[in-house]
Amino acid sequence: MAEENKKTEDTVKEETVKEETEKEEVKKEKNGECAEKKKKDASKKECAKLKEEIEKQKDAYMRLAAEYDNYRKRTQKEKEEIYTDAISDALKQILPVVDNLERALKYAEGDKVVEGVKMTYDKFEKVLSDMGVEEIECKTFDPYYHNAVMHIEDEAYGESEIVECFEKGYKKGDKVIRYAMVKVAN
Repeated sequence: MAEENKKTEDTVKEETVKEETEKEEVKKEKNGECAEKKKKDASKKECAKLKEEIEKQKDAYMRLAAEYDNYRKRTQKEKEEIYTDAISDALKQILPVVDNLERALKYAEGDKVVEGVKMTYDKFEKVLSDMGVEEIECKTFDPYYHNAVMHIEDEAYGESEIVECFEKGYKKGDKVIRYAMVKVAN
């Protein structure tokens, strides 16, 4: 019996050691799983942070690209306005010459001088046309294009009808270079 008790004690000891070993292995596995899980969680958080940073950088890039495009359009528009203003300033100096040529044609009588003045006037009209300068129509009064220097009451004319054009007006695109000087009825 003592022998059997000794075997039983040895068996119990072995089983206890086995159980403790198994418990330690389970603890190690759990610790390993936890550490691995922590690594995965940290990796996911880092990935989320990186994605967020990429989105911020992408947004900043898109804003910069839009800002540059707006800048490019704005400077192009400014260049066009400067060009139009330069042409307008030059034409303001030339238009009185054209007016004098018109007056000379109006009062001159048939000889070679009239022919020369007419050729010069025609050339001026062609140059203005080539530059994109248009003559302002003088039919109905429009304060955006006409400067009314005289006004008459006459039943023969309609409301705001232009009776006489003293000085032609000119425009380039939407920009008025010189307003037409007119006489308006009613």
